[in-house]
Amino acid sequence: MLTVETRNVAGRVTAVGSAGPYTLVVDRPHGVGGGGLGFNGGQLLYLAIAGCVSNDLFREAQSRGIELTSVRVVVQGDFTGNPQVSTPVGYTVEIAGDASADVLSALVHDVDAIAEIPNSLRAGTPVRLGEITVSGRPTE
Repeated sequence: MLTVETRNVAGRVTAVGSAGPYTLVVDRPHGVGGGGLGFNGGQLLYLAIAGCVSNDLFREAQSRGIELTSVRVVVQGDFTGNPQVSTPVGYTVEIAGDASADVLSALVHDVDAIAEIPNSLRAGTPVRLGEITVSGRPTE
């Protein structure tokens, strides 16, 4: 099972996100009460798509004996409504390697069909709130 977590830093909104030994900074922009030091949730969602597609391109290329020299994945979308939800998300891929354009294009299409994060979103993976632990001041 994959587990990730965030922990805020020094009583502020800025948090460190971790997955095992790997970390990144999660935050909100200055203009809306954050420290402006890291990714916000929407950026992380879209970055998860880009990271998944990029990793899968390299994995599948290696399994096919293709050496990739450059991969760029750009994900775009927005958030609207109340509560806000993502609009449809699109992504583009720029790829270069030691295979023909047709082979590289087929690789991108194959990865689009198998990439875990895009497929999880396409399938509408349920998200459920679990246990809540609260520490607050006593009720008066």
